Amino acid sequence: MFKKLLLSLVFVSFTTAAIPAQNGAGYPKAKKVDQVDDYHGVKVSDPYRWMEDTASAHTQSWIEQQNKITDAYFATIPQREKIKARLTELWNYERFGAPSKIAEGFYLYSKNDGLQNQSVLYRAKSVDDPGEVFFDPNKLSEDGTAALGGSSFTDDGKLWAYAISKSGSDRTEWKIKNLETGEHLPDTLRPNRQSGVSWLKDNSGFFYNRFPDAAAGAELKGASKFPKIYFHKLGTSQDEDKLIYERPDDGELFVGGFVTEDGKWFVINVTKGTQRMNEVHFKDLSNPDSPIVPLIADRSNSWSFVGNDGPVFYFRTDKDAERAKLVSVNVLARDRMWKEIIPQAEETLNGVQFINDQFVANYLKDAYTRIKIYDKDGKHVRDVELPGIGSAGGFGGRQKDTETFYTYSSFNAPPTIYRYDMTTGKSTLFRESKVKFDPSQFEVKQVFYSSKDGTKVPMFIVHKKGIKLNGQNPTLLYGYGGFNISMTPGFSVARLPWLEMGGVYVVANIRGGAEYGKSWWANGARLKKQNTFDDFIAAGEWLIANKYTSNKKLAIQGGSNGGLLVGAVLNQRPDLFGAALPAVGVMDMVRFTEFTVGAAWKSDYGDPKDPADFKVLYAYSPLHNVKAGANYPATLVTTADTDDRVFPAHSFKYAAALQAGQGGKAPILIRIETKAGHGAGKPTTKQIEEQTDIYGFLVKNLGMN
Repeated sequence: MFKKLLLSLVFVSFTTAAIPAQNGAGYPKAKKVDQVDDYHGVKVSDPYRWMEDTASAHTQSWIEQQNKITDAYFATIPQREKIKARLTELWNYERFGAPSKIAEGFYLYSKNDGLQNQSVLYRAKSVDDPGEVFFDPNKLSEDGTAALGGSSFTDDGKLWAYAISKSGSDRTEWKIKNLETGEHLPDTLRPNRQSGVSWLKDNSGFFYNRFPDAAAGAELKGASKFPKIYFHKLGTSQDEDKLIYERPDDGELFVGGFVTEDGKWFVINVTKGTQRMNEVHFKDLSNPDSPIVPLIADRSNSWSFVGNDGPVFYFRTDKDAERAKLVSVNVLARDRMWKEIIPQAEETLNGVQFINDQFVANYLKDAYTRIKIYDKDGKHVRDVELPGIGSAGGFGGRQKDTETFYTYSSFNAPPTIYRYDMTTGKSTLFRESKVKFDPSQFEVKQVFYSSKDGTKVPMFIVHKKGIKLNGQNPTLLYGYGGFNISMTPGFSVARLPWLEMGGVYVVANIRGGAEYGKSWWANGARLKKQNTFDDFIAAGEWLIANKYTSNKKLAIQGGSNGGLLVGAVLNQRPDLFGAALPAVGVMDMVRFTEFTVGAAWKSDYGDPKDPADFKVLYAYSPLHNVKAGANYPATLVTTADTDDRVFPAHSFKYAAALQAGQGGKAPILIRIETKAGHGAGKPTTKQIEEQTDIYGFLVKNLGMN
C-alpha cells in the first residue's frame, strides 16, 4: 500500500508593503506560507503554494510586479531594437504548408504572407491553381490570439468541422460549415479538450472524444480525467450525443477513435496517459448494433494504424521490434495470424503512410530522415532522394492516390515543398521559401559524444563557416529528452539572428526521445530520468572541451519537458552555464499530477504516490532542489498566463524559489506572456517580441557585442 499524502495546510497571513523585501540579488522576495506536505515520510515544504491560485489578487500582483521588473531590464539592452528589426525582416517571407487533397478538384493548403499572425487556408482546384482564401483565422480576433485548433472534412468535401482555440488554450470549440451553401449548421461542440472529429462516410454525423466539463473557474487548473468517445448526429444537440466508449476503470486512460478511409470500421485507441503503448479495439460500422471488439487488449507495445484492405489492418508496431516494423492481420479471422510486412531495420521506423497501394516508410538514421517505398507485400520499391541531411515530413494522401506532397528542411535550409509522383518516383519542386539570408554562410555537422555512463549520443552543431574554436563562441544548447519525441534537423527563421551574430546553435539528441527506438526513450524515463540530465550536461562539457565555447559563453534552452530539463541541470551544474532559458516547464515534480493533463505524464516521470518514483522525482525536481546561496547563472523563465497544458504556477513557483535562492549577482527574471498558452497558435507578433527578449537577454549576459 502506498502511504497516503498528508496535507497540512497552515497558511500565514498576507501583509502588504509599499516596498517589497529584497533578496541578495536585488529582486523582490515573494511571500511565503507555512505549507508542508508529507510524502512517504518526507516533509516537503511548498512556501509558494498560494501561486497555484493564479487568479488571486496576490498572484496577479506578483505577476504584474515581475513583468515590470523584466520589462525594465529589457529596456536597458541597446541591441534589442536592432535584433527586433532583423527578426521582423527575416520573418517577413511568404511560406506555405504542403497541400492536402480533400476531394476531387479540392486541394487545401496554408499560406502566410510573412507577418500575418496566423496562416490562412486556401482552396485550389488543382496543384497549379493558386486558389482563393478558404478560411482566415486572423479575422477571429483583432490581436491574432484566436487560432484554428482542428479541422476535419467529410469524404466528399461538402461539410467541414473546425475548431477554434483562444489565447493558446488546448480547449477548443467546434463548428460545422456546409461548403456548398457557405452556411454554418447549428451543430456545435462546447469548449473542451476535444480531439479531432471523424466523419461517417454518409456525412450523417461524426465521432469525437471529450473530457467531462470542467467545474466553473477550474478550466485552467483542474485535472482532466475520464475522457469518453461520443457520436454526434447532425441536426441534434450535443446533449443528445451517444456515448460510444468509455473506461470508468481508470481516469488516466485516454481514448480516441477514427473511421477508416473506406468508412467500414471505427478503430479505437486506448493509452495510459502519454504512453506510446496502446490497446486497439474496433467496431464494424456496417451494423449499428455491432459490438466493440478488442484486437490488442494489453498496453505492452505501440500499435499505430496505417491503413486497411477490407478486414486486413496494417500497423506499425514495436512488438518484438525495438526500432519498429510493419505488420498486418485479418481482424475477422477466427485465428488471427499476424504477418510481418516490413521487418525491423537498422534505422528507427518513425512512421508509415499508405498511398497508391504502397507504403511510404519514414526512417530516422541518427536523427535525420530517410524515406523508403515498399509494395503491399513488403518488397522494397525505391528510396526517395532527399536534398541532404535534414527532415522530411508529409506524404499524406489516400490509398489510391498517385501523388503526394512532402516538405524538406534542415537547420540551414528553409522548408521546401515537393510533389512526389508515386508511380514514377519523381520529386518536383512545388513551393520554396525565400528567406532573406544566405544559407551558404552556415554549416551543419553532426558529432557523437559520450555521456556519463558511456552511452554515445548524437548532437547537431550549426554555426557560421570559418569560426575559430577558441572557446569564445556564444553557444545555445537546446534539448528536450522526453515522451518519445525526436529532435530532428529543422529550419527556424527565429534562429537566424543568433547565427548571424556569431552564435553557435546546438541540438543534443538525449535519451528520453525516440531517435533510437523504444529503449532510447525508456532509458530516459521514470527511474532512469537522470540519464536525460546526464546526457545534456555531457553535451555542454563536450562543447567546452572541444573549444566551441566556455562556461560563461554557454546558454541552455528547452521548453515544456525541455523546461524541466533546463531547470534540473541548472540545479545540478550551475557552474557549467552562463545563461539558462527554461520555457513553460514542468517544475514541481511532486504536484504535477494535480493540474490539467499532468496525470498523463506519469508514463514518463513516474507517480509521486509511488515511494520509489517519489524518491527519484524529489531528487531532481527543479522547484525543490534550488540551493540557497548558490551562484546561479543569468536565467530567464518564460511562461504564459493561460497555459492549460503545463499550468503556469510551475514557472511562478520555480522563479520565486530561484530568486530567493540566488546567492550571486546574475539576474533571475520571469517573462509572463498574456493571452497565450503552451505555444500552439501563438501569433507572429508575440513570437517576434518573445524572441527579441530572449536574444537581448543572451547578448547582455553572454557578453556579446
